[in-house]
Amino acid sequence: MVWGMLFIAGILEVVWAYYMKQSAGFTRLIPSLITLVTMIASFTLLAWSMKTLPLGTVYVIWTGIGAVGTFLVGIIFLGESADGLRILAVLLIVSGLLLMRTAAS
Repeated sequence: MVWGMLFIAGILEVVWAYYMKQSAGFTRLIPSLITLVTMIASFTLLAWSMKTLPLGTVYVIWTGIGAVGTFLVGIIFLGESADGLRILAVLLIVSGLLLMRTAAS
């Protein structure tokens, strides 16, 4: 259950990052509100996860999901570059996440 909450917290980080970009510096109301609501939800689930799991593990997993997720959203929805070096960097992050999850078991 706690890993599920942490995963959802990471997905919500992707959502708030995307909508923060769409808010144009918090000048657009709806994207700004979505950013704030999903940010609060993400931080809440992150905090609940920290009750059970080690701080370092939780934070690495949360930021890793956010980093990889926003990278993919940027490529798929915003037309950002998907060159080989960026793909390699993300694969290294995913490898680190899998190692961290394995180490936490």
